[in-house]
Amino acid sequence: MDDVTLRPIAEADLDDLYRFSTDPEAGGEFEWTGFKDPKAVRRRWDEDGWIGNEHVWLAVARPDGTFAGIVSWKDRPVGPTKGLRYEVGIALLPEHRGQGVGTTAQRLMVQYLFDHTPVHRLEAYTDVENVVEQRALEKAGFQREGVLQQIYFRAGRWRDSVLYSRLRDTPESTMRRN
Repeated sequence: MDDVTLRPIAEADLDDLYRFSTDPEAGGEFEWTGFKDPKAVRRRWDEDGWIGNEHVWLAVARPDGTFAGIVSWKDRPVGPTKGLRYEVGIALLPEHRGQGVGTTAQRLMVQYLFDHTPVHRLEAYTDVENVVEQRALEKAGFQREGVLQQIYFRAGRWRDSVLYSRLRDTPESTMRRN
């Protein structure tokens, strides 16, 4: 899909980013964990434009520049080694879901990280009931590793999460394209 790009978050995107903090529908069933301080979005943007040393957000954009959501990664060092293992994520606004945007954005993020950082292992976590995201991760070359039981709290109960990973040396031939 050539109609998705990644770019730094722009000031004009902040109103859409606020939606993830204030609108339960924006994050969707699997992302909403309660209201958050919407001013934190602006403070972080003022601080580093959401491109920090250990936690980065990039905008997922459509051809006309429309903000569709974000991809993110944060350093998850094991021991003293930094920058070799990242946890990655994605959040799309409802009007951009179900169109292949998420899969394409995740593929672009993987390519960007492997081209511009020394990271070796990418990890993604998703609710066991979020089958759509599991398929998108698999299409982006991630492998299912297992289930982490009761790892986070959402909607009044503890939830299980599926762990996916993608290694730098994962052959392109193992990736699902459909």
